[in-house]
Amino acid sequence: MSPVTAGVLQLLALISALALAYRPLGDHMARVYSAEKHYKPEKWIYRAIGADPSASMHWPAYLRGVLAFSAVGVLFLYALQRLQGALPGSLGFVSIDPDQAFNTAASFVANTNWQSYYGEQAMGHVVQTGGLAVQNFVSAAVGMAVAVALVRGFSRFRTGELGNFWTDLVRGTVRILLPISVVGAIVLVACGVIQNFSGIHGVGQFTGGTQQWNGGAVASQEVIKELGTNGGGYFNANSAHPFENPTPFTNLFEIFLILLIPSALTRTFGRMVGNLRQGYAILATMATIWISFTALMMWTEFAHHGPALQIAGGAMEGKETRFGIGGSAVFAVATTLTSTGAVNSFHSSYTGLGGGITMLGMQLGEIAPGGVGSGLYGMLVMAVIAVFIAGLMVGRTPEYLGKKIGIRQVKLAACYILVTPALVLCFTAVAMALPTPADSMTNSGAHGFSEILYAYTSGANNNGSAFAGLNADTQWFNTTIGIAMLLGRFLPIVFVLALAGSLAEQRPVPATSGTLRTDKPLYAGLLVGTILIITGLTYFPALALGPLAEGLAT
Repeated sequence: MSPVTAGVLQLLALISALALAYRPLGDHMARVYSAEKHYKPEKWIYRAIGADPSASMHWPAYLRGVLAFSAVGVLFLYALQRLQGALPGSLGFVSIDPDQAFNTAASFVANTNWQSYYGEQAMGHVVQTGGLAVQNFVSAAVGMAVAVALVRGFSRFRTGELGNFWTDLVRGTVRILLPISVVGAIVLVACGVIQNFSGIHGVGQFTGGTQQWNGGAVASQEVIKELGTNGGGYFNANSAHPFENPTPFTNLFEIFLILLIPSALTRTFGRMVGNLRQGYAILATMATIWISFTALMMWTEFAHHGPALQIAGGAMEGKETRFGIGGSAVFAVATTLTSTGAVNSFHSSYTGLGGGITMLGMQLGEIAPGGVGSGLYGMLVMAVIAVFIAGLMVGRTPEYLGKKIGIRQVKLAACYILVTPALVLCFTAVAMALPTPADSMTNSGAHGFSEILYAYTSGANNNGSAFAGLNADTQWFNTTIGIAMLLGRFLPIVFVLALAGSLAEQRPVPATSGTLRTDKPLYAGLLVGTILIITGLTYFPALALGPLAEGLAT
């Protein structure tokens, strides 16, 4: 079987698995966020944190809950890292430096999971399981809660109430993320992923010394790393490490976990607004972008440019032979079109155009299908913009799901889509202008610029993957990328919740003959075009200086 055929078959198997899980999981999540009954373990959690699960919140109160919970998470995780040297189970590792502790705390709370450290050489068992793994769950649950709040904004009328943040947070964790993670961890352990609390071991005798490795609760962290679109790996090699991702099957299973909840949330959206066709339209938009990017990535990496690539069957540099080009390309697109950040190959070693595809996937806003929760609310904001553009074309006040899209809604949507590009481009420009940050680049020229652009694109978009050619463990990058991650996560959430509140307050607008049908293929095409045009106009100059220049030169 040729490598191309194997890659296509893997892609078809992945799509089939996602299609089978789409309906039951989407309906289950709709029931979870609409149920009146609280389970006993959930009541214990509410009692412990002093929350009233029956109190409904307007958007400012909901936002305060999100920000307060996340602030506590940053402080707790920062303190845990700074105290690591005095904690049991630290494996002899010292406490993390202040700038790196800040970067890591911001990263995991913001669902970015950017790592400027070697996991197996820096973090002990307590920090890994009691700090990082916990944030993998709750940061994902926060994103899902914000998405559900926006959906309620579309489905409710004449009220500013968006539900209860604490209820949504707890239910998303207890009823959705935990059960799937338990089953997924068992599958990974059965397939060879390690799960233990072993110490550091020396393996064999090699030229220049021995090889050392340490164990850990890897399977349980790996599953939520992918399921919650987090991305932080137990080991520096991330999902390329055989302890995290040992076989082609586990590779495909981890891609499935990455795409599972973001894609199924479109059905949850359709179910909660009372029109499944609306969910299918959003899903079709996401699927069109994802399949197009995957096909383009496979083409660029399988293209044979010269004898070496012909012998290898494609651009194999930086890729694991057990995954091949197909498994690596699908993983790379899945992780950069979502806010996952896990990698099973090194994006810096991709072809110039291949590296540009990974970068562009993040710059779209990671909405195809995007991160857990963040993908859905990002796509719905784009849907608002697309409806507004359509209204301008026909000279009519735009409407979406029975809501008028007025000046306030458009301003909030515009602020949402401008925040991340401003962070990426401003931080990249400053880093390139200063002398010290450039010293961290492994390469010069267009590829070196791509390293810097990729780092801030990954941080501000809450992705977390790295180009693998930049030394980001400096005070400058730890601090600035940490700030970009926090602003890139929580500023958009402010605008999303404000938009949800403004929509929930409206009266229903009856559909007329002039109303744009947003559940038709025509609208899905308009939405795809809107996304590509906005991203192209925003990022094209920067991409032209980096991956496009490199790709055209080779």
